[in-house]
Amino acid sequence: MGNASALSPEARETALEQLGTPGNEVDVLVVGGGITGVGAALDAVTRGLTTGLIEQRDLASGTSSRSSKLVHGGLRYLEMMDFALVREALHERGLLLTRLAPHLVRPVPFLYPLTRRGWERPYVGAGLAFYDAMAKFGALAENGGDMGLPRHRHLSRKAVARIAPDFKASKLAGAIQYYDAQVDDARLVMTVARTAAAHGAQIATRTACIGFIREGERVVGVKAFDLEKEEVFEIRARVIVNAAGVWTDEIQELVGGRGSLHVKASKGIHIVVPRDRIRSESGFIVRTETSVLFVIPWGRHWIIGTTDTAWDLDRAHPAASRTDIDYILEHVNRILREPLDHDDVEGVYAGLRPLLSGESEPTSRISREHTVVTPVPGLVMIAGGKLTTYRVMAKDAIDAASHSLRSGGSPMVRDSITDRVPLVGADGYETRANQRVMLARRSGLHLARIDHLLGRHGGRIDDILDLIADRPDLSAPLAGAEDYLAAEVVHAVTHEGARHLDDVLVRRTRISIETFDRGVGAAPEVARLIGELLGWTEDRLAAEVDHYRRRVEAERQSQKMLTDQEADEARVSLPDLI
Repeated sequence: MGNASALSPEARETALEQLGTPGNEVDVLVVGGGITGVGAALDAVTRGLTTGLIEQRDLASGTSSRSSKLVHGGLRYLEMMDFALVREALHERGLLLTRLAPHLVRPVPFLYPLTRRGWERPYVGAGLAFYDAMAKFGALAENGGDMGLPRHRHLSRKAVARIAPDFKASKLAGAIQYYDAQVDDARLVMTVARTAAAHGAQIATRTACIGFIREGERVVGVKAFDLEKEEVFEIRARVIVNAAGVWTDEIQELVGGRGSLHVKASKGIHIVVPRDRIRSESGFIVRTETSVLFVIPWGRHWIIGTTDTAWDLDRAHPAASRTDIDYILEHVNRILREPLDHDDVEGVYAGLRPLLSGESEPTSRISREHTVVTPVPGLVMIAGGKLTTYRVMAKDAIDAASHSLRSGGSPMVRDSITDRVPLVGADGYETRANQRVMLARRSGLHLARIDHLLGRHGGRIDDILDLIADRPDLSAPLAGAEDYLAAEVVHAVTHEGARHLDDVLVRRTRISIETFDRGVGAAPEVARLIGELLGWTEDRLAAEVDHYRRRVEAERQSQKMLTDQEADEARVSLPDLI
């Protein structure tokens, strides 16, 4: 896939030029650069359709960078008897683990604590046995029975104490350990986008859809706005796929309010704490009154979440309140020997789930199933769903687009093949993983650094190592964020579409939630590395650093507020740079 997959500054310019050239028309234009949007672009282009994608901010800048970072079947949906959704998700989990993205998606163990003697162990055990059986059945068809994960196992209270010594043993009757998978969600989005670009899709970030072009009843294109050059232009397309997530209703308004999808935003927040604050070799689940909290291993950290509450305020920057954080701390502390408090919290992030509305029940009970509609000829809209099943959502959206293309006189479109298209970095990953010691010796990097890079770049690790070979200074860790190398910042700009400081600190890396200062200390060096590549002036560089510092302060202030309204007012006090 070579340089064709690189989301470089030049690639963005080329994409905008081709998409906006008068007389040009793509088969499919996707609006929205979250996981569903980039998945739809990959699905379309690998079916042989000319494809473009525009995103008003950065890839994964909304919901798709703020999830629990799990690729899972959903035990919660199993309990709700939503077997079809669980089976579908487990099938997708298996594909990602074993075929599509083994470098990005990895197994993670969880303990399901048992607090009641007698009935609870056989009840939960039966559910997990069914969970594993569905995964095994799907894997038989796809991978010769390889689920990519171990099966669940029952543990006594003593065994739990060995695995998780910080659990309150007096609260437990034992546990069941099972496995799901995790992924850096923003990295998955960027990698899917790169894979789409490698196959010919034109990807343009910082480009907003501000209106639709109509010919009679049919939508034939969009009016787009390049936020960086502040230019309006038109993009012609035979079908538009709206994958705008929580902005679905707003996009629908641009076509005259016609459409049958209405999306309700549900806010979920997570906190990040250092790994040494909870001694455990396994993640675990904490039961709440309405749902569960996941305590998820994340490198040298734990991610703990989530909440599930209605949100009708600013959708670009949902805010976590002190009440949200207190809720998570209160519930996780019920099972810990040494309670966590606010001083233990390194990072906090809040995201919005796009749930199909029209239901009277609370957001915590609304299903994550997705829906695709075609409100007017030439426009396909998709909403709902979950990270794990992004590929199925994308397939369904392009199936609907194919039907619209046929109704417009086009020949039959080929079926989806994305279940057999490895993502960038998957090819060569096993070989490079086997060569990790050799790569460490050749590059001069510590073996732990090679493992870190393999888990982020897979078989494309040579792109990073080649940068370091050309510029040995890029092998240095970032000051204030030593888990990452300077070379990774350069690569984020040249290959991964980063154009602003927060693109790198928040999404290409996770420095913003993995350091107690939220990345403020690393910001000047990271900005300098970005600025060298994008030609920033000293004033522009200073503005980027200042904006990031003020962003962190606005988030900290919002997290001191007790109500959503107050938290939102504190967070939106800082406008975006663009």
